[in-house]
Amino acid sequence: MGGNPMDMTGRTILVTGASSGIGRAACILLSRLNARLVLIGRDTVHLAETLEALAGGGHIVAPFDLADTEAIPTWMKTLEGVERPMQGLVHCAGIQTVRPLQFMKMDDFDRTIDINVRSAFALTKGFRQKTVGAGDGSIVFLSSIMAVVGQRGVSAYCASKGALAAMTRALALELAPMRVNCVAPAVVQTPMTEKFKSQLTDEQFAEVVRMHPLGLGNALDVAHAIAFLLADTARWITGTTLVVDGGYSAH
Repeated sequence: MGGNPMDMTGRTILVTGASSGIGRAACILLSRLNARLVLIGRDTVHLAETLEALAGGGHIVAPFDLADTEAIPTWMKTLEGVERPMQGLVHCAGIQTVRPLQFMKMDDFDRTIDINVRSAFALTKGFRQKTVGAGDGSIVFLSSIMAVVGQRGVSAYCASKGALAAMTRALALELAPMRVNCVAPAVVQTPMTEKFKSQLTDEQFAEVVRMHPLGLGNALDVAHAIAFLLADTARWITGTTLVVDGGYSAH
């Protein structure tokens, strides 16, 4: 035994939601671990900013709207400039809507499921295609602590993240020796959290903060967990949800 088990030299990792937040932090960390990154998102300006922040070379920017779930597998097969097969897929893209049940429209619910769950399923279908993903590669979904505990006003989000955790277990059995895992963070300081905060009163958000014994996390806290699951450090881990929540679920 020897060397750094976190080293990803020679590996190509596709990351969705790469334009900001946890996705961007994961890309920066993985590049410092010598991976080549394929950056996916809708905002080309912010994707370019992520690209600028990466270490090393050979990285690719591939703008795409994941709402077009039917097109995802074909798109993954025809990505230009990508060295295949890819060794990793990280799905960080997602949405969160704070809306009580009585005000939740079915279109809002469907959109949450489409972006958070259907896209993950379609990305996995695309990744397992011959020449796209390596048979011994690793998939990491970004779930949420809301898959484990409940929270008023975010039932659609909770449903979508719970579905990701359940789908992870099933896909881990179906796709082995490919590994499939997910990370379940609590509230992390990202642009999505700022939007979430704007939908709450100061008192309500203060209560959210108090629920985290270690305080709110940051994007790098979650990126470290993603890198651990992608690397050889998690060679014997599949079908699991790794909770990274600052103690939120210990209540």
